[in-house]
Amino acid sequence: MFAKTSKQSLRAFGLLSSLFLALALTFSACKDEENPTIPPPQNIVDLVVSGNQFTLLEAAVTRAGLVTTLSGNGPFTVFAPTDDAFRAAGFADAAAINAASVATLTNILLYHVVSGTAVASSAIPTAQTSYPTSVSGNAPIFVTKASSGSVSVNNARVQQADVQATNGVVHVIDRVLMPPAGNVLQLAAADPQLSLLVAAAQRGGAAVTGALGGTTPITVLAPTNAAFNAAGFADVAAINAASVATLTAVLTNHVIPNARAYSPTLANGPVTTFGGGSLTVAVGSNNAVTLLSRGNGTNVSTVTTADINATNGVIHKIDRVLLP
Repeated sequence: MFAKTSKQSLRAFGLLSSLFLALALTFSACKDEENPTIPPPQNIVDLVVSGNQFTLLEAAVTRAGLVTTLSGNGPFTVFAPTDDAFRAAGFADAAAINAASVATLTNILLYHVVSGTAVASSAIPTAQTSYPTSVSGNAPIFVTKASSGSVSVNNARVQQADVQATNGVVHVIDRVLMPPAGNVLQLAAADPQLSLLVAAAQRGGAAVTGALGGTTPITVLAPTNAAFNAAGFADVAAINAASVATLTAVLTNHVIPNARAYSPTLANGPVTTFGGGSLTVAVGSNNAVTLLSRGNGTNVSTVTTADINATNGVIHKIDRVLLP
């Protein structure tokens, strides 16, 4: 009788033990759900290092010696190019990054950084707004919010906005932003493909060169030498043989005044030129841009190189002269 009772007691004790263990595990699990593991706060450099799409940005920040700067108190707004953006800019891998000069990388990277403020996408007006960057001279970047809510900065589109860091905010972009190396006239003069455009501007006189080299924002649709050749201007001598009035009328039909029209901001429809003419812009599904001017009939001009950044605007190279 005693032996039987002892076995029953042991069995009951085992059941109670199992019950208490189950309750303890359940309670522990509830506590874990109520207090989940929270990842430690990350500054901007931490976010870059931990992001799989920022391996080339990480290499560039390290190469430029900006780790300490971007780990500082800030606040900073950083427009962060992805690996694909770096590859599109000619940096194929970390070796290419490390082969670049420190000065070049520093200049490029600081052009992506707005110091002293964390600009959330909700704070960006529906317009084009300039923000001074940390690059030497505080050259501004131009952030545009469309009525749809999409945001672009210069020629880059924001792919992911408002990634929060302890010392600011990061916006992920699909292009590397290149700081301007001069005004429109200076950049054209430095480009061998645009020598006939420069000759035409000089033939047009101070009014034309002053506009291309001034401070008022402009967008220039720049015909290449091949485009001028196709329009009957074989060389500089042919440019200089043309009348000033003719050249001025042609050149002013290639300038959109008071606008920095980077490619993400272009839309289908008419635009008015500096000379008072009208161009029809068409944006294809692959973001290819064509232009049509009245003097060209049905022959469109295609943008072959977009978004050359200048201190006073933006240049788009085109393959046909736009006749007024």
